[in-house]
Amino acid sequence: MKVAIVCYPTFGGSGVVATELGIALAQRGHEVHFVTYKQPVRLDLLSKNIHFHEVHVPEYPLFHYQPYELALSSKLVDTIKIFGIDVLHVHYAIPHAYAGYMAKKMLEEEGIFIPMITTLHGTDITLVGNHPFYKPAVNFSINKSDIVTSVSESLKKDTLELFDITREITVIPNFIDKSKYTQEFTECQRSMMAEEDERIITHISNFRKVKRVPDVIHIFYEIQRQIPAKLVMVGEGPEKEKAELLCERLDITDKVIFLGNSNEIDRILCFSDLFLLPSETESFGLAALEAMINKVAVISSNAGGIPEVNKHGVSGYLSEVGDVEDMVTNALKILKDDKTLEGFKQRAFDLACTFDIHNILPMYEEVYKKAYKERFKDALN
Repeated sequence: MKVAIVCYPTFGGSGVVATELGIALAQRGHEVHFVTYKQPVRLDLLSKNIHFHEVHVPEYPLFHYQPYELALSSKLVDTIKIFGIDVLHVHYAIPHAYAGYMAKKMLEEEGIFIPMITTLHGTDITLVGNHPFYKPAVNFSINKSDIVTSVSESLKKDTLELFDITREITVIPNFIDKSKYTQEFTECQRSMMAEEDERIITHISNFRKVKRVPDVIHIFYEIQRQIPAKLVMVGEGPEKEKAELLCERLDITDKVIFLGNSNEIDRILCFSDLFLLPSETESFGLAALEAMINKVAVISSNAGGIPEVNKHGVSGYLSEVGDVEDMVTNALKILKDDKTLEGFKQRAFDLACTFDIHNILPMYEEVYKKAYKERFKDALN
């Protein structure tokens, strides 16, 4: 099957999931075409089954904001016609589902009926999509999709509560490729980050307010007061500078390492003991899943879809949003001795394996087949 995938090509969860999905589809023999404004960060190599089509947005003085949706929908029309695409899969409602629908309608004028699958990832629904300026267009685009999927039961529930949805929403969880994490990195030296007796704690995010980065710092501050530890902070975003200043105020700068964005998350996690995810909300918790597949225990909030990934008392612990004290208590339970820590690490890995892409990919393939079989239905109506 020939699949066109539209996504954001950045470090965000939706772009990562879309890219990994496309790579896996190509490995299964499907022909995959990524359509976006730059090559996705996780798309290292193109192959005979993977193609990238860049969306160019010409700059005109007439426009205060350049019309990316218009350029994207036009590029989709050209790509679908030239390469005979069978299904269109858009990730993130804004602006991809809207542009995809416009491409569908333009193609129908030429007798080409392309089914569109829209995958909802989180903030496209709960934050941006729910804004009064965008809500009508998002609602319309979702309902005009041929099939709608969400990455968690929590996100499906939020979508149905926030919007007037007439389409059925199928939950297909995010995934991990277990085969990519079986290699032990011989160059992975804990001593580069910490002393032999120190626990290594990690946080990875886009450093937005919703991630509650100050909570990460405060949790670590209390941990390091009781046991030797180092904190590794990975990512870039608006809250990063504030986090650095907070570390200075708490006099723990020498115990906190800020690494910025990285394409080597697995190398960072391979020597981590504990992952902190105290977010205000998460549609799924992909960062936690990536930690778990690397045998890292997780301390998290119980917000959104996180409880669908991190199981309380199994792979780590869940606490109420903002309950730093409880998170500290739970963290110390895990870190108190090597035997307890190793038990949580192994269980985290075992649980993460249930989200292996080989378990999830067939769900998407079934969705594609269903959409392709029913591609004429809406046009006839």
